[in-house]
Amino acid sequence: MTQEIILNADPRERTGSNKARVIRNIDVMVPAVIYGNDIAGENIKLPLNELTKASENELFYTQVLRIMIGDKEEKVVLKELQRDPAKGKFLHADFLRVSSKTKLKVIVPIKFINEDDCAGVKMEGGVLIKALREIEILCLAGNIPESIDVDVIDIPLGEAIRLTELNLPEGSEISGLEDGQDQMVVSVNTPKAIEEEPELELEEGEEGAEGEEGAEGEEGDEAESEDSSEASDKGSEES
Repeated sequence: MTQEIILNADPRERTGSNKARVIRNIDVMVPAVIYGNDIAGENIKLPLNELTKASENELFYTQVLRIMIGDKEEKVVLKELQRDPAKGKFLHADFLRVSSKTKLKVIVPIKFINEDDCAGVKMEGGVLIKALREIEILCLAGNIPESIDVDVIDIPLGEAIRLTELNLPEGSEISGLEDGQDQMVVSVNTPKAIEEEPELELEEGEEGAEGEEGAEGEEGDEAESEDSSEASDKGSEES
């Protein structure tokens, strides 16, 4: 079951930037507005600590939220959350009213199931490649999934699962498919071989040839020395 996020809010008079600074710095709250569903916009302020805690939950950005203004409840989705670029402090929030019949475009994470038991990985030594981690879908506000589950257990080596093969909640559709953008979601590929640089080895006989050249050089030096000695002896005899 999807976890509900509930925020408490107080009404806020629409005023200038000075009042907004007071709300942030003195009241320690964040100015916000709720609009949509052909109803006039409503200015509210939210406790900074509540908004900060809610923003740490990834569902805050994709699910329907409940904002309580006294006894009145508003069902909304987050449209924009402004922060101070230098300090990261919340400056303002925009929320869009929704009903169970409102259709929304939302980005939903993909959850891969049975990764360790994937046939192409476990039995054939392949590698699981996740091409997408999230997708944008169009769905009813009351039926936004927490995630899109993709079971990879039966994917063999060399095969893949594409967007058109995903199981979506009833009434949901994937944006862009009408334009033929049937992307690959996950596949099992053959692992790339690790190429090792071959060690340099002397070819057979190389070392021997080198040794022979050295030996020939030494023999030549000895012969030259003997020739010089003989020439010297002959010179002595003639004189």
